This record gives sequence, structure tokens and C-alpha cells, in this order.
Amino acid sequence: MIFYNSFHKKIIQLLHYLNAELDAPYGGDEMLFEILHYDFYKIPPIEIAKLTVEVNAKKYGDHPTSIRKLLFDKANTPAKDLFDNGLNKNLKNISSQLEELISDVSNLTLQQLFTSVINKAGVLSYVMSSAEKISLLKLLTALFDFIKDETSRNPSLQLSGLISIIDLMEKENLPLPMNEINGTDKGVNLLTAHGSKGLEFEYVFFAGLNASSWEKKRKPGGGYKLPDTMFSSNPKAGDDEELRRLFYVALTRAEKHLALSYSKYKPDGKEQEPSMFIAEILQQHNIPVEEIVLSSEVLAKFAVLQFTTQAPEIEHAEDDFIDSLLAKFVMNVTALNNYLKCPLQFYYQNLIRIPSGKSEATEFGSAIHHALEKLFRKMQEKDVFPPKEEMIADFNWYMHRHRENFTKEAFDRRMEYGYEVLINYYTKYINTWNKIVAVERNIRGVVVNNVPLKGKLDKLEFTGKEVNVVDYKSGDIDKAIPKLKAPNDKEPNGGDYWRQAVFYKLLIDNYEQKSWNVISTEFDFVEPDKKKEYRKEKIIITHADTETVTQQITNTWKKIQNKEFYTGCGKEECHWCNFVKDNKLAVELHDIEETFEE
Repeated sequence: MIFYNSFHKKIIQLLHYLNAELDAPYGGDEMLFEILHYDFYKIPPIEIAKLTVEVNAKKYGDHPTSIRKLLFDKANTPAKDLFDNGLNKNLKNISSQLEELISDVSNLTLQQLFTSVINKAGVLSYVMSSAEKISLLKLLTALFDFIKDETSRNPSLQLSGLISIIDLMEKENLPLPMNEINGTDKGVNLLTAHGSKGLEFEYVFFAGLNASSWEKKRKPGGGYKLPDTMFSSNPKAGDDEELRRLFYVALTRAEKHLALSYSKYKPDGKEQEPSMFIAEILQQHNIPVEEIVLSSEVLAKFAVLQFTTQAPEIEHAEDDFIDSLLAKFVMNVTALNNYLKCPLQFYYQNLIRIPSGKSEATEFGSAIHHALEKLFRKMQEKDVFPPKEEMIADFNWYMHRHRENFTKEAFDRRMEYGYEVLINYYTKYINTWNKIVAVERNIRGVVVNNVPLKGKLDKLEFTGKEVNVVDYKSGDIDKAIPKLKAPNDKEPNGGDYWRQAVFYKLLIDNYEQKSWNVISTEFDFVEPDKKKEYRKEKIIITHADTETVTQQITNTWKKIQNKEFYTGCGKEECHWCNFVKDNKLAVELHDIEETFEE
């Protein structure tokens, strides 16, 4: 299916990046980090990691930069001396390629731009040198045909419009169908009987030849059926002949060796019968029949495969490079949550820290946070809350200050929605807010079980020495409910918000500069639910909760220090595991051949 193939995803991501850079310069760093890993470019991942770390080091300095800017500067800086190797050659090449393509967006038609991307971004040269070039060329042509169809319907279609169409198709699960056969001379082709038409192979293994899969297979769909005797005294004969022809097609795909097989028993132990075509063959030909019985041990191993996935492992980075990052690493709740989800997610997001442009939703949430922070700080100055108009003005300032992270349509929509949300939120809570608070409190220098911890808390509400930690949340509260749950059978580590609540208690209770005691953590959802109601969810933390999260912190810290973050979780929906697989960054697994031989 187009859009679900990893090759198409890479090309579409390139188009997304060009569109993002045109809309907001240097706003596509998160995408660029992934693009640099594409196998089109053959860039060593360690070179990309070093570039990323350098970007982060300058992020908060006098001259903050981005991956694109740093890449351009390095690519255009002459070598200092004969011993200066400078920037990796492939990194230099992609820098110039991307700069040209960003310029092309405004100067070429959409079809011309696609052609330019294919040629300048190294896609075509990669395809032509690939062992799977026929298959890749079909995919490339299918995507180009789609673009030509869209521009034919709308000759003035621009890149931003195409991206919107693709995003909508993916959101609504509307892929473009495409029949594709993948395989190489050194692999095994898995085909249906229909799909094998016109092809020939030296060795063919024709499996699943049971009557239940052929002549007795239920046909999908219902509806009305004409009487069996209306056109023929033997109505089933026509169906059998059609099946027999298809069966014959599959048989004749073999050039040297043909093996036919069927199962004698179903998984529940009930006996099965072979297809009638097997009986017909045996009646006319003296063919040896071999009964193969698999041991219960082998069957058990096979059964386990459906419940397991192969977790990808990336190449280990240089020890000196990683050691320098670990020396400065301090555990926060985001790092803990990310590691428990997937060690690769921790590696990319918290250790080498890929630069990421903020999404529309994230930046909107930050604007809400900013407005509420200013509201409480002004209250602390005069011991009275300012009018709601001042809060709206602070929201307005932040949104305009970070305008580059929104499209024009998204900015206008979020501005209008933000006014509505904040005014209603202010009206609901203005007479009940606790005035004895600390806002945006950074806490560092905390050590729990020899693990250094840090955190930044939205608001602390005090009743004497007792503290209720308040964390603002934007977004859909109904989707957040599972994250509030303590450990259970479905999620043995507990939800991210539950763990965040307990982490904050550990952080504050062990903060030696104060003698505070956290009694609860409250998640304050600033956006209303579907019934237009504002809700807060309070978590009362038990001693057992703190014991559980302390153990999670301790175990995770040990694994991080042991550099156990090069292997992913293997979950099908994991972004970072799929990123590694799609870009062929996983190291070779030496035991694959042994497994197959076994």
C-alpha cells in the first residue's frame, strides 16, 4: 500500500521537511534528524549524533543554532590545516542538496519539485543501485502518478496543499492500492496462487492444500443466490473447474522441484481432509508421500513467535562520546517515562537529545502554561488576581512570540480557541484558587538511592508544610485517563501521569533545602472535556507507590549507566523502533542463521 511502505514514508517525510522549512525556517529539525539517517545518504549515525549534541550545547547560548544551520556552517567552513578532516563528506553533500531543494519549493511546479527531490536528494541514484530497483521504481512511479493526478485536478496545487491531502488520507486510512511483489534472488517469495501467475521458480512449496482452504472454503459476502438448478444440472462443476485451473497454475510454476503439503489436524486436534485435487493427482501419478510430525517442543516455539517481536538494536556509539553525555545526565520524569517505554526513545530524545520543533498542540499548551504562570506571579505581587484580560494578553503575547510554529490557519484557530478556554477556566476557578503557592519551581540537587533527580513543577499549593503539586495538562482528558492509573496487569509499570505524580513526591520529599511533605499531586486539565466541563484528577500517593517508583528509578538508572539503551522495545507501534528498522540502522543479528537451521 502506498504511504505504508517505508520507501514512500521517506520521500513523503522529505516533502514534509521542505514544506516546514519554507513555512518556518529552521522549524524542521526533528524531521531533519531522521532524514539524515536515511540509507540514501550512507551517513554514519555517530556523526549525526555528534552534530545533534553540538546543536544542543549551543541551544541556550548567545548564538543558538539548529541542525540545518550548523550543518550549513560546517559544510561551508574551509579546513583549518592538512590534519583537519572537517565535516563528513556525505553530510556536506546533503547540506547543499537540501538548500537547493528548499529554494526549489518556491520556484518549481509541484511535478518539477518532485522530480528535483528524486534527483537532488539522492533517491534515484539509491534506487538504481539497489538490488530491489524494479520494485522501488514501481513504488516511485506510483507516487509520481498520484501527484500528477492531483495536479491535473488542481493545476495550482502547491506543496502545502499536497501535504494536506496526504495527511488527510493517512488520517482517514485511505491508502492508494498497489500490487507489489517484493523479493530478491537470495530470498523466499511468498505468493498467493493468483499472484504466481506468469512467474516461474526452480523450487516451489505449495502449502495449505486442505479442502477447507480450497473447494470447501466459505466465500465472503452474502446476498441472494439463484437456484442451483437454474442453469446447470451440476452447478458445482463450474466452480470446481475454475479452482482446478487455479490449482494447475500454481503447480506449473515449478521448474525443478515441487512440494505439496497439507495439514492432517487443526490446531484444536480435529482431523482435516486434503483437497480433492490431491486425491486426483495421487490417482494418476505414483508420487511419494511423506508424513512429517513436529515435536511438541518445536510447535511450542512456533506458537510463541506470534506473541513476540524482534527488538531492533542499533550500532553502539563510541564510549568516549557516550561517557561524556552520561557524566552530565540527571534523571527527570520524562527520561524515566521514555526509558520505560523504549530504551531507544530515551537514547534519541534524552541522551543525544535530537532537536525537535514544537508541534502546534505542544506550543499551544506552552502558551496556556505561560498565561497561568503570569497570572499567579502577578497575584503574588499584589495579593489579588489580575483581571482575566491581563491573562489573555499574556497568552496573546506568547502565541505571537512563537508564531513560527503554526500555519496561518492553525494560528488563527488556536488563538480563538485559547481565548474561549482561558476565559471559561478563569471564571470557574477564580474564587477557589489557593493563593499560597510557588510557581514554575525548579528543583535540583536531589538524590534518591544514589540517583540524582531534577524536575520543574508548574505549581505547588501549600497548607502549612503540606504540599499539593499541580501539573497543568492540555489536550483531551478522556485520552489521558489510562495514564493516571497505577500499575495493573495491562500496564505493570503504571501510567505516565501516575509515575509523574509519585516522582514529584520523591523529588520534593527529598529536597533538603525545604521540609515540605507532598500529600497529593493534582492534574489540572485546562481544556474542557466533551461535555464542556473542566476537570481535575488528584492522585493520593501511598508508601507502596513511592517504593515502586523508587525501584523503577533505581533499576532504570543502573541500566542507563550500563549503556543498555541500544536495543528497542520491539513494539509494533513504537516510533523509534520503526525508525531504526525503516532506515536499516539495526545491527546484524548473528544468530538468525542458527535459528533457521534449528
